[in-house]
Amino acid sequence: MTQASSSPALAQADQRLPLHVRVKDDLIRRVRANEWGSTTPLPPESALAEAYGISVGTLRRVLAELSAEGLLERHQGRGTFVRRATFQHSLFRFFRMRGETGQTPESRILERNLRDAPLEVAEALKIQAGSPTVHLHRLRLWQGTPFLIEDIWLPLPQFQPIAEINIKDLGSLLYPEYETRVGIVIGSATEQLSVTQATQEQSALLDCQNGDPLVKINRIARTHTGDVAEYRESYGLASSFQYQVEIN
Repeated sequence: MTQASSSPALAQADQRLPLHVRVKDDLIRRVRANEWGSTTPLPPESALAEAYGISVGTLRRVLAELSAEGLLERHQGRGTFVRRATFQHSLFRFFRMRGETGQTPESRILERNLRDAPLEVAEALKIQAGSPTVHLHRLRLWQGTPFLIEDIWLPLPQFQPIAEINIKDLGSLLYPEYETRVGIVIGSATEQLSVTQATQEQSALLDCQNGDPLVKINRIARTHTGDVAEYRESYGLASSFQYQVEIN
């Protein structure tokens, strides 16, 4: 079998590194370059192994490590895919909603505008305060009942297509839209929970009383490279909030 060090894909790799590390680093590079779409599997193991000039066993070791690290997902009979984070499970974990598997809350974008980033938003997005952003004000509904208000900030010029598209063409799930329209893949996020009180505007949208307790979820979403792509503040009724965690 051809030696991995002679593979064109690894020509620029540090030859002092172990073979499987060089292959792993190159696959990470390709994932971060968005080489495979959301529905496109990686090439078969035999094809990847041949392209890198390595054994199938070594290739499987690399794929197993990348899966354990959350970069890939391996599906029996379907292949290996780049993990796409949707985070819809967090809504079901935090709020009392029940439905068929795969059911998605309805989304209504109430407002879209261009805003200079306030200090808190700028710090979250790691940009200068006052930098231009796309701001989305969105209402989420479950079986026709409003349960969540979201304010979403996206940095410009990266998200310029989201600023220009007809908002009626944006689907209920924004992360697939980021990928198809902007080429940005969300790979991870950090969420922080706190409690606040409903403003007059929020109480009108959520059909509650002014000053009622709301759960606030701050989310910073990142790409596979660790770059911050989105900052989001979500507000939901505390009366519908639940938190469940398994401790082993």
